[in-house]
Amino acid sequence: MTDLQYPIGRFSYEGESAPAEREQFINDVSELPAQLRAAVAGLTDEQLDTPYRDGGWTVRQVVHHLADSHLNSYVRTRLALTEDVPTITAYDETQWAELEDARHAPVELSLVLLESLHDRWVRLLRSMAADDFQRTLNHPENGLMTLDAMLALYAWHGRHHVAHITSTRARNGW
Repeated sequence: MTDLQYPIGRFSYEGESAPAEREQFINDVSELPAQLRAAVAGLTDEQLDTPYRDGGWTVRQVVHHLADSHLNSYVRTRLALTEDVPTITAYDETQWAELEDARHAPVELSLVLLESLHDRWVRLLRSMAADDFQRTLNHPENGLMTLDAMLALYAWHGRHHVAHITSTRARNGW
């Protein structure tokens, strides 16, 4: 049986990415908005308001979470490129997902946001030198993280949540 919470497995990172690996991660970030749009295409409000697992977020909340999370990551990347080891602010993703907009706003709002955000983010990532990916930030929960590790994490994060939606569609025959 597939793990409904981790349909593509848990995140793991082995250390500094090879150039080809890093390019794949950037491609994953680039492709996420189209993959997410395809994953929710044609879903009704009732389907969007279906949890992807017992006790999990609804499909709608997953879409809005991706916009919230990736917006934070984009800002964190910019901070790490312009400040020396900035300490970033954590946020309670569970509480954010319970806010009114995350529970009820049309998913189109976050789909459009992600398309624009990822365009900017990918342009920034592709402009970075190899040494830039070794810049660090201090995450209050995860400690010091390189931009290499952040990129790998968010490439996985997008695939992880798209899989929540596509596996929900498959299980429910949507």
